[in-house]
Amino acid sequence: MPCLVALLALISPRLALFAIFVFSNMIDRAFDGWLLPLLGFFLLPWTTLAYTVMWDVGTHTVNGFEWFIVVLAFLADLGSYAGGRSYRDARD
Repeated sequence: MPCLVALLALISPRLALFAIFVFSNMIDRAFDGWLLPLLGFFLLPWTTLAYTVMWDVGTHTVNGFEWFIVVLAFLADLGSYAGGRSYRDARD
């Protein structure tokens, strides 16, 4: 399962999150409710995916170096929004 999720994440983090949701219960274990993962799916997919994987890989908490990975994913989300904006501005 982890290799499949990694390959799907290269294509689309939302596709990887959907596969995790359908084929495992990692998202249910990582988050207490359903609202935060749903918002993360639409707004910050890389961050949600990284938090879910880091929570499951570690000791079922995110601490230390795992937070570094989550912050990198957050920066990737911000970069994708900035890249989309700059592309849109360049077309005008």
